[in-house]
Amino acid sequence: MAVHHGIKKKRAQGSSDIPLDEEGKADARKLAERLHKETWDVLYSSPLKRAKQTAEFISGKVGLTIQFDSRIEEASGGQIEGTTEPERIERWGEDWRSKELGIETPESVVSRGMSFVDDVLKKHKGKKVIVVSHGALISHLLRELDSENVGDEHMKNTSLSEVHFREGQWVCDRFNCTIHLD
Repeated sequence: MAVHHGIKKKRAQGSSDIPLDEEGKADARKLAERLHKETWDVLYSSPLKRAKQTAEFISGKVGLTIQFDSRIEEASGGQIEGTTEPERIERWGEDWRSKELGIETPESVVSRGMSFVDDVLKKHKGKKVIVVSHGALISHLLRELDSENVGDEHMKNTSLSEVHFREGQWVCDRFNCTIHLD
């Protein structure tokens, strides 16, 4: 189970340690209420504030202690963190994506994310695990785990995606679901 949250101002957040705004907190409470309806065994979270706050709401509802792991922090945005698209174009030009700005590569994100997933599978095989992380990390990781069922769709804030390890492979049974926000 992967949970994503973020902020809506279209600023690149990356690994910046930004807290949830009021709407983010309200959405995190709704997500926690949804997860409360099931039984869970383990709760992991990125240590970044916005994930930590979301995990705290979930922890309060499902009664699990949060285990923090820096491998599930958001992809680093390097120099673009805190900027909007128009600001990036003004600073580095229309082709800013092709410049070396310290942005973490998808390969790096997948590598550390898969290290986390492999460890969780070994440690908690057969358990129901909640993972609170970030949009770019989750989308890269889910595409790596199940490219047949996961596309390039933008991850919605406090969305829920569900993966299962069955017969030696990962299957994404639910992707980017926000029914709890309606």
